Amino acid sequence: MKRLLISFLVILLYTSGTSATRDTSFKYLGVAGVNANQASFTNWTQGGDNSLSWTVFSNLGMDYADSLWRFGNRLKLSYGRSKIGSTEFRTNDNELYLESVLAYKIGWRVDPYFSNTVRSTITYGYDYKSSLTEPISNFFDPGYITQSLGFTYNESKSVFTRLGLGLQEVITNKHRNFTDDANSAGKLEAFKLEAGFESVSDAQVALDENLQYQSKLRLFTRFQKMGVWDVRWDNTVTAKVTKYINVNLNVLVVYEKSQSLKTQLKQALQMGLTYSFL
Repeated sequence: MKRLLISFLVILLYTSGTSATRDTSFKYLGVAGVNANQASFTNWTQGGDNSLSWTVFSNLGMDYADSLWRFGNRLKLSYGRSKIGSTEFRTNDNELYLESVLAYKIGWRVDPYFSNTVRSTITYGYDYKSSLTEPISNFFDPGYITQSLGFTYNESKSVFTRLGLGLQEVITNKHRNFTDDANSAGKLEAFKLEAGFESVSDAQVALDENLQYQSKLRLFTRFQKMGVWDVRWDNTVTAKVTKYINVNLNVLVVYEKSQSLKTQLKQALQMGLTYSFL
């Protein structure tokens, strides 16, 4: 896989050098915001309890394109906490997602690409359904790094998809249940390397003038177990109320057998301030 990657990059770099002049362009994306909801009760006879919930998020990006190359980068960060009554604040959102894709234009309907994706929580994560107070995850514990080499389709203005051979590294420190090899009894590994196929599809659809739908579907399967797929399907519907106020509905579906035998689901409906600074 490493030799294939090196050969691929050498050929592309040599080919790109044969063009003396190329039109280049950079595009930047910078969106940040905060969502919050709050309720307070005083002498309220109908029941209820004080509550406060907030989430801060950012979606940053940089795209480069010329007559031969496309290089896209996306960084998604989100962190939020909530509090009900006298309980302590609890984390309700905790994610880092970094994606870089380098594609070479060969004049076909599909172009060869190389991608690198990094996934992790930002800080400690807890299982609040358990009475235990020990965290079940932390920054890069586990952390997922995936490299993929294949072909991407970019003919559509609203749907982008790619499929390729993938290498996935899983890194842990304390929480080695994510990297443990069941075949090695008495040993908990801190690193796991998996090879297989990766497919990623992005969609951006304008449902109305002030209503947009965004979706990202990632699939990964290992050569050892081709019948088992990791699934991550992130969907967001954004309604723009004013220039700075948006309403967001996010539904995230995750299935990774190494994390849980059941499908994971996260749903959030939020209203907050959003500012585009690029």
